[in-house]
Parts: sequence; structure tokens; C-alpha cells
Amino acid sequence: MSRDWADVLKGLGKDVPPVGEDENREAPWELYRDLARTCTEKPTVIAQVGQSLDGRIATASGHSHYVNGPESLDHLHRLRAIADAVIVGAATAELDNPRLTTRRVPGPNPVRVVIDPNRRVPMSHSLFKEADAETLIVTEDMPGALPSHCGMLTASGADGQVVPDLLLEALRERGLRTILIEGGGRTISGFLAAGLVNRLQVAVAPMIIGSGRPGLVLPEIEKLDAALRFETRTYALGADTLFDCRLS
Repeated sequence: MSRDWADVLKGLGKDVPPVGEDENREAPWELYRDLARTCTEKPTVIAQVGQSLDGRIATASGHSHYVNGPESLDHLHRLRAIADAVIVGAATAELDNPRLTTRRVPGPNPVRVVIDPNRRVPMSHSLFKEADAETLIVTEDMPGALPSHCGMLTASGADGQVVPDLLLEALRERGLRTILIEGGGRTISGFLAAGLVNRLQVAVAPMIIGSGRPGLVLPEIEKLDAALRFETRTYALGADTLFDCRLS
């Protein structure tokens, strides 16, 4: 593990594995140090989306492995290590069967949070089968027993739908201050539309999918005066370009 990454983890107060060779001299260490400072100063929500030039995160059938290159995957795993918890929606958990760990980089695994009010994700999926990290299922009803590393969390409104700010409040009551919203597009869009995202990370791959699932879908606006505008910095991640957008 590189000294740069060790310093980031140390600044976050997280366990630091032994320092060895620099695993990636081209990684955006300045960005990670800045994120670490922000996360120690205040509760922070980071949303991450990987997409094509035409704004697609997957084909129409949901195939997304892989829109982005290996450097972007390393970046995503570093964001997981920075975060205290990582959130995904039921569709992402069901289709992609993710593990949501930091296996590509040194660092601690975040608490895994799955928004699954209708219990779509099969118990055979990795989040339930692999006890690599604490896993919370956001639902009002959990039939049957859960594995020992799993628990249930409620954050629904009167209509039974999960409310983003209630979910963040419930997580912070557990001491989870830095939250990563990883997917899918609908989940990220919900937090973004609610004004709850502090940093939006968009990794853009040099490809055109042409049709498929969009990365972000927000309410329609009539004039560009109502468009979201923010300070943005860009970083090279191999062939991809990362946009670091500061929303607040």
C-alpha cells in the first residue's frame, strides 16, 4: 500500500495496513485527501456513478460489466474505504449481485445498506452469503431469519416508501457519518433530487452505448436557470474522466 493512501486512511481515523510499494502513482491522491478532510469536518454524502459518454450506466437489459475501466473500479473501492456505509437499491443488488467490499484496495469495508422494501434481493446473493461486512436491509417487513452479519432498518414514510433523509438519519444514529450512494441511477437520483448529496462523482468512459439505462433521472425543468450548477474538478482515471462535483 502506498504512503499516500495510508495518509488518507490515517486522516480518517481508520486502521492502516502495512505500507509497501505504491500501488498506483497515477491515482488522484489530492482528491482523496480533500475528501478525507471534508468527511472529518462534517457528515458527508458522496454519490458515485459510472457511465458512458451518452449518460448510460447499463444496457436496456441491465448489463453493466464493465462500463468503466479498472482505474475507475479502483477509485470506487477507495470511496468505499473512505465511507462508513455504502447504499445500493434493490435493483442494483438483485441484478449485479455486488459484494460492496474494498477487495481491490487496502482499507476497511463499509457497512452495506440495501434499500429493499419489497424484499427483491435473493438470500442466495453475496450480501447475505458473505459475512465480509455488516449488512442492513432497509425494509418494513423481513420474513424469516437473517444471517448473523445482517440486520433490518426502517426508514419509510406514510406511503411505505423509503425516505432518503430518514434513512440518513437512521444511519447517523448508528454513528455512520460518511455515506456513499453507489447505485443504481434511480437511487442516486432520489438522493440528488432531495438535495442530500454533498459530492457527486461521475466517471465517464469513452464509449457510446446508444440506448439503455440512464445514470441520472431528475424532475423536468423548463429553463436552464433551474439546472444544478456546481464547482467541478476533473481527474484522469486511465481512459476514463472523473468529474468531482461539489454540490455543497
